[in-house]
Amino acid sequence: MKIEARLSRGLRDLFPEEMIPRQRMLDVIRGVYESYGFSPLETPAVEYLDVLSGSAGEEAQQSMFRVTNPEEEALGLRFDLTVPLSRVVSQYGQQIDFPFRRYQVSPVWRADKPAPGRFRQFTQFDIDSVGAPSEIADVEIMAAMCDTLDALQVGRYRVRFSSRKILNLLLSYAGIPEDQGVHVFRVLDKLDKIGLPKVKLELTTGYTDESGAPISGLGLSDRQAAQIETFLGITGETRAEALGKVRELFASVEGATAELDEIQTISDHLEALGYGSDRVMLDVSIARGLAYYTGPVFEANLLDAPEFGSVFAGGRYDNLVTRFGGQPIPATGASIGVDRLLAALVHLKRVSQPKTTAQVLVTAMDGSLMSEYLAIAFELRRAGVRTEIHVGRPKKLGKQLQRADRLQIPYVVIMGGDEAARGVVTLKQMEVGREESETVQSHEEWKAARFGQQEVPRTELAATLRRLLGH
Repeated sequence: MKIEARLSRGLRDLFPEEMIPRQRMLDVIRGVYESYGFSPLETPAVEYLDVLSGSAGEEAQQSMFRVTNPEEEALGLRFDLTVPLSRVVSQYGQQIDFPFRRYQVSPVWRADKPAPGRFRQFTQFDIDSVGAPSEIADVEIMAAMCDTLDALQVGRYRVRFSSRKILNLLLSYAGIPEDQGVHVFRVLDKLDKIGLPKVKLELTTGYTDESGAPISGLGLSDRQAAQIETFLGITGETRAEALGKVRELFASVEGATAELDEIQTISDHLEALGYGSDRVMLDVSIARGLAYYTGPVFEANLLDAPEFGSVFAGGRYDNLVTRFGGQPIPATGASIGVDRLLAALVHLKRVSQPKTTAQVLVTAMDGSLMSEYLAIAFELRRAGVRTEIHVGRPKKLGKQLQRADRLQIPYVVIMGGDEAARGVVTLKQMEVGREESETVQSHEEWKAARFGQQEVPRTELAATLRRLLGH
């Protein structure tokens, strides 16, 4: 029976032109994380279903992939990297030296409806500090977010932060029962996606969306919705200005001063480290959707690509591990949506998309010189130059140059019998040759000009290429 080669909906294959910039981006992120002293962790893709479902919000539970093993145990594919981390901390807590500062880059799965740019398998790159109750840990996470985006040269960005404690003050201010808070926060988290009018409708009576599907309302009063709207309208040119407006709004709410002083402390530390309001801003409208955040929450957006939404987000989740028993362990962290961030950088033309890692192609024109071609390739590799050699039968140079051009290999090494006898090679720089050849009027002129080509002594080839490549 013939099997059709196909993929399940919402999944995709990543080819070299996507994987190469992706790997380079991950290397940059890893370098920043390790500069903060974070260390790598790996966990299985599959967890027990109760481990996953008990710590997720309603939407996350609905989007989980469920699987079974030969023992018929209920299992699921992880939907993020934070829940498995909480399981690790609970399971190995006696062996872990706290604070446990870890990073992890791995795929996660969510059974959401596939859409353009929205896949059911995607990669996250997380940074977390477990066992660190101080606001300093939150400050370090936000500083690492800024440093990562700076290192990736993303251009203009803004890290916005707030706190679940501020949102809890909002519940008190508007007279909303605490047990309804998770549902209110879930709706507020849609603000950027659906806009304020629909947020107000979902908080109150509900509405019918564009597809005709009914969206249930939470049943809040018009007065409560208006109070929430006033809260969401708080802005400021600086963190201090925005925080001042929050203090004014919640002046009559019991406990507000102490909770807002924590935000002030975080802001002061950021200012002392040089992270001003131009990069890190207080934004009270942030209401991270997952159910486990307990303190500061933060997310980063690219100002020149707002359509991509948040590319880096997280918060404090001090109660996540308590469901496994034992005492609460404070934790804070953030996650990069690798696929979304890379798509944004491609859109902004901040990354190149080469189709190969090779920097040099060693061509093969003469079958009797294959040992020499192999020797050249191995010499270049030992010198740190990523080198591909033509491994087929020797064929016309033009076809080999066309391959180098298609794969965007920047340099080509050419050696025929005459060059071999003289101990030299011809080094061709593909981009220069392509640009300059556009001015040539005839084939004879092109051959005479030898655009982008130079003869290099064989003994100096590796050093010449290292210099040209900036090694």
